[in-house]
Amino acid sequence: MHKTLVKMVSKRRLSKSEDKESLIEDASKTRKQPLSKKTKKSHIANEVEENDSIFVKLLKISGIILKTGENQNQLAVDQIAFQKKLFQTLRRHPSYPKIIEEFVSGLESYIEDEDSFRNCLLPCERLQDEEASMGASYSKSLIKLLLGIDILQPAIIKTLFEKLPEYFFENKNSDEINVPRLIVSQLKWLDRVVDGKDLTAKIMQLISIAPENLQHDIITSLPEILGDSQHTDVGKELSDLLIENTSLTVPILDVLSSLRLDPNFLLKVRQLVMDKLSSIRLEDLPVIIKFILHSITAMDALEVISELREKLDLQHCVLPSRLQASQVKLKSKGRASSSGNQESSDQSCIILLFDVIKSAIRYEKTISEAWIKAIENTASVSEHKVFDLVMLFIIYSTNTQTKKYIERVLRNKIRSGCIQEQLLQSTFSVHYLVLKDMCSSILSLAQSLLHSLDQSIISFGSLLYKYAFKFFDTYCQQEVVGALVTHICSGNEAEVDTALDVLLELVVLNPSAMMMNAVFVKGILDYLDNISPQQIRKLFYVLSTLAFSKQNEASSHIQDDMHLVIRKQLSSTVFKYKLIGIIGAVTMAGIMAADRTESCSLTQERANLSNEQCTQVTSLLQLVHSCSEQSPQASALYYDEFANLIQQEKLDPKALERVGHTICIDFQDAFVVDSCVVPEGDFPFPVKALYGLEEHNTQDGIAINLLPLLFSQDFAKDGVPVTPQESGQKLVSPLCLAPYFRLLRLCVERQHNGNLEEIDGLLDCPIFLTDLEPGEKLESMSAKERAFMCSLLFLTLNWFREIVNAFCQETSPEMKGKVLTRLKHIVELQIILEKYLAVTPDYIPPLGNFDVETLDITPHTVTAISAKIRKKGKIERKQKADGSKTSSSDTISEEKNSECDPTPSHRGQLNKEFTGKEEKTSLLLHNYHAFFRELDIEVFSILHCGLVTKFILDTEMHTENKGSRNIGFSHLQQRSAQEIVHCVFQLVTPMCNHLENIHNYFQCLAAENHGVVDGPGMKVQEYHIMSSCYQRLLQIFHGLFAWSGFSQPENQNLLYSALHVLSSRLKQGEHSQPLEELLSQSFHYLQNFHQSIPSFQCALYLIRLLMVILEKSTASTQNKEKIASLARQFLCRVWPSGDKEKSSISNDQLHALLCIYLEHTDSILKAIEEIAGVGVPELINSPKDVSSSTFPTLTRHTFVVFFRVMMAELEKTVKKIEPGTAADSQQIHEEKLLYWNMAVRDFSILINLIKVFDSHPVLHVCLKYGRLFVEAFLKQCMPLLDFSFRKHREDVLSLLETFQLDTRLLHHLCGHSKIHQDTRLTQHVPLLKKTLELLVCRVKAMLTLNNCREAFWLGNLKNRDLQGEEIKSQNSQESTADESEDDMSSQASKSKATEVSLQKAPESGTDGCILLIVLSWWSRTLPTYVYCQVLLCPFPFPP
Repeated sequence: MHKTLVKMVSKRRLSKSEDKESLIEDASKTRKQPLSKKTKKSHIANEVEENDSIFVKLLKISGIILKTGENQNQLAVDQIAFQKKLFQTLRRHPSYPKIIEEFVSGLESYIEDEDSFRNCLLPCERLQDEEASMGASYSKSLIKLLLGIDILQPAIIKTLFEKLPEYFFENKNSDEINVPRLIVSQLKWLDRVVDGKDLTAKIMQLISIAPENLQHDIITSLPEILGDSQHTDVGKELSDLLIENTSLTVPILDVLSSLRLDPNFLLKVRQLVMDKLSSIRLEDLPVIIKFILHSITAMDALEVISELREKLDLQHCVLPSRLQASQVKLKSKGRASSSGNQESSDQSCIILLFDVIKSAIRYEKTISEAWIKAIENTASVSEHKVFDLVMLFIIYSTNTQTKKYIERVLRNKIRSGCIQEQLLQSTFSVHYLVLKDMCSSILSLAQSLLHSLDQSIISFGSLLYKYAFKFFDTYCQQEVVGALVTHICSGNEAEVDTALDVLLELVVLNPSAMMMNAVFVKGILDYLDNISPQQIRKLFYVLSTLAFSKQNEASSHIQDDMHLVIRKQLSSTVFKYKLIGIIGAVTMAGIMAADRTESCSLTQERANLSNEQCTQVTSLLQLVHSCSEQSPQASALYYDEFANLIQQEKLDPKALERVGHTICIDFQDAFVVDSCVVPEGDFPFPVKALYGLEEHNTQDGIAINLLPLLFSQDFAKDGVPVTPQESGQKLVSPLCLAPYFRLLRLCVERQHNGNLEEIDGLLDCPIFLTDLEPGEKLESMSAKERAFMCSLLFLTLNWFREIVNAFCQETSPEMKGKVLTRLKHIVELQIILEKYLAVTPDYIPPLGNFDVETLDITPHTVTAISAKIRKKGKIERKQKADGSKTSSSDTISEEKNSECDPTPSHRGQLNKEFTGKEEKTSLLLHNYHAFFRELDIEVFSILHCGLVTKFILDTEMHTENKGSRNIGFSHLQQRSAQEIVHCVFQLVTPMCNHLENIHNYFQCLAAENHGVVDGPGMKVQEYHIMSSCYQRLLQIFHGLFAWSGFSQPENQNLLYSALHVLSSRLKQGEHSQPLEELLSQSFHYLQNFHQSIPSFQCALYLIRLLMVILEKSTASTQNKEKIASLARQFLCRVWPSGDKEKSSISNDQLHALLCIYLEHTDSILKAIEEIAGVGVPELINSPKDVSSSTFPTLTRHTFVVFFRVMMAELEKTVKKIEPGTAADSQQIHEEKLLYWNMAVRDFSILINLIKVFDSHPVLHVCLKYGRLFVEAFLKQCMPLLDFSFRKHREDVLSLLETFQLDTRLLHHLCGHSKIHQDTRLTQHVPLLKKTLELLVCRVKAMLTLNNCREAFWLGNLKNRDLQGEEIKSQNSQESTADESEDDMSSQASKSKATEVSLQKAPESGTDGCILLIVLSWWSRTLPTYVYCQVLLCPFPFPP
């Protein structure tokens, strides 16, 4: 192969032993010859070549004039005319064909001169007269014209290939002309290639020895040189070269994409490239990916994309460290272009790579769908890559048809935790240059996600906005702010909250960029009507931060607008607008003070500015105070907002000092009097100083002047003014007592670093009240007096709540004891308040929380709520401070053994009385939660005292409730989730103590009563309090460990510490234990509590808690079985009953536990068969009110729950079975067939239960899930039967035989629904009948596939009810139907007698047949009736 080429190169013959190295060496020597001799002879400029050679003569005759020097050869005639004339001259020459050799020899001699050779390669010059008459402007070179003559072409090609090696190592000549590339270009686009095979061989030989840059040029020119007939040979040669030389991968793949090649051959090449993907340079990647994507077919798209996705991401799409470093550099310089060429080159390669992918998915729907599917099929969190998110964004922006699909995939991934914040952040930081071009699509996606109801999806949408603002340019930042403002003005509460939270983050993240877009944010001030108080706080925080930022001096216009809005709102007489003004002003004051504090530490000049600002802050607060003092509600709101400002440490100490002294004096003047001086006046009740904690009243003691103030306010309402002179003091509203004290307490606490000694007298001091216990006088009171007493109780309770908030963190035992006493007073007052409320139905209490949009808050009536609760069967308890307002009998025990000692007057009550009373009390006070002061999260530190108190536990520390926007939780809303979780983690140890104490209590109780939890000696009230505490503790633990924030890296330490506390209760271990070990020990610790669980509700929460722990573990198989075992134990346990009329187990809770059991058990089919085949028969054979002995939770009342869950889980299970394929092994076919036999058996048992339990809910479940099961049978099982029929004929027939009985019963159920005209049932009938018809057709197809088409027979089918009785609605067809029915039934009875014998049941009569299969096998006939039998025994199905 090489021998011929060497001859062309060196003009001499070499032996066969000389290898490629010698060829290259010769070529390098030869190339110097034309350069060493300039030209053979000197020519005068623009001189015509005069030569006696046959070559020059024939050209001149044919119309080409050869020029010397650097002048172009001239073409005197048309190009085609020249070729024709030369061809004819050569053919007619006397010495033809020898003349060819002479002509070519003359050419070779002529082109020895470098200038002449160059002229021959460059286009000819046309003479003027010819050019004017020609239409074409392009003229070919002399060599190109000669190649167009067939008889010359082979010799010319040979000459060119001999000449080419001379220029291997010469890039360009003096005219900047690349001669090798010029030579190769002569071979392109020839009208005809005379000897394609020879040309191909020569080219491939040349490629093997050419330098790399020329190899690239030759390879990329192949499609333009060779004809289609040579593509296959070239393809094979190039694929071999691809294996040998990796550096030529790019040009080879580029060419292979352009050649017409066999798809199977391209498949092999593609696989070869995929295997080499890891060793390919980044700059070569775009061409390679283009080749791979262009070679994809619909059949292999998913497989190729999945493999490409794995390899591409791992090797190339995470940028090299040098590029990441350059990106940091770019960002710090405002993303100016980098000085390093390598970095910018890498960035360009990645952008080009994604452009290639964009192009592919834009024009190939198959690729985009396969890519989404590949990502969707990725299950593990760790397998999700940055590349996946980029691809989802690209497809979302490129293909509008797939937007909904991508949104669905993203939502599912976010819910399952597969795509987390860290992944999204990495995506933007690594590929922001790629994503920047898709800004509008990303914002559109974020907008769509923000419309979701799922909080995790909303959070992801907000992160898209955040990172788009952070990484994109100014235009995109403007778009982001505009989109967020649109969300805020939409009126959707969740959207408004999320958008405001994002704005808050952006203001902190990049204040200068936000300042440029401040005008958009300022526009929200025109849309304040539909924004909640908490949202107003956030909005004014954002605006104030922008307005008073020292980095931007041009922000005065925002300050002016905000001052205008605030003054306008403060002057309004409508409380809603005044509320906006108060919140806005206080928030703005906080920002002003905060900015001043930062600048104060720099220079004295700024300190002077600070004093001026301090004056501004004080004057702004005084303005708010003066505008709100005429309204008690507005004043109270101002005190609360001011207190929040101090609590968040946002107010400067100087400003605090100015107002602090005034606050203390005003509080004393308004509310505090001497305890020894009883107020005098015409009060409706005798005034007494009550609830004092000091045993010896001193002469200088103080008291809270509550009743006289309330009396004065009520009289003022009734039009009898009480002047300050008459009352001896300034008239203030008792409504402000609790808010003002909160302000005073926080002010003192801030000024004295947490020391409250200045005001600790308020913890002990009594209150001027009257005897609150109603006794017998309750009925004799007037409605006004009862309302007065209710108001007095509400105000007293709110005072005590603020007292507990203030002193709950005191460390001295004396102070702790006083706080606990105040808690006891709260519980006692709640009991008394409930009595008054019961007889004062239309009473509206004084407000306890003032950041409400309207003052028209009316509590629900007791009767309506009671009815609602009776319907739901449980108490709603999703409020933070719920229990402290709802527990009439939740007394605080002062015993240290943690057993609650109930009030003596209630000890002897019966279970029913107690339950009814507690429920009634809880319901009453639950509806008044807006009128109670909010308990702070710090109150829970009382749990460290070692007491079990449902009062505390009911306050519901769940962080997931933080987001509740219900009235009365404004303090909680202003805390971050991390703060709340941190507070709760401080309580894990005491909560474990309480949990263990309650566990021991129930263990002892069971031992004393010999395992009977509701024995005769049990204290009913105590039992229920302890049970309620148990449930609350488990709920708190569940809410804590289910917190979604643990998925964030910064919160991992919190999880570790909590798990360490749990595991250390079991055994003391090292602090540096691995997470898996901690999870395992925590699971074991919590699992031990199952023995003492007192109620079904507690059992469900314990299971859920264990599942939450389990979800965080990777080795969960063993623990999964433990959960299934535990769930089964709870289902098989006898639980204490509630009222006689109904069970203590709610249907929702039973549904949840049963689902957990079936989802975690190792064999769901066996579990369903056990319940339906053992538990249900026990229920049927037992008296009416008795439950199943195996499953005591299964009663006639709860049967529908069991039935619904079993049907749903059975359908869900069979849908997961992969349909069989012919490629599967025999063993797999057998296993799947066995599984389907078990599934159909379970379905048969369940479906026949409707003959006994025929209530509407059961029939509805049967119609709904029966159709779904049949559909799953069609899609998943029938393909399996297609391949299994021949080898497992008996099994397949048995399966179909069983299934036809069930479908017959479903058909009867359709008839039953129509007879009873129940629209709730009949809506399912059309779809079910359609599915049954599809099944018939599918069975026919299966028989046809297995060459048993003649075995299929179709007959008429009569409508019957559930009991098999014929529905008389077919009079017109009665005679015909009867004949065919009799004929069929006789066949059925004869053949069935030889198959299975079933017990005789009361049902009689013959059934119609819809499908009969008769199979002839080895001269033996076995009739099988697929749709003609009725199951005579209800269950279980006989083997």
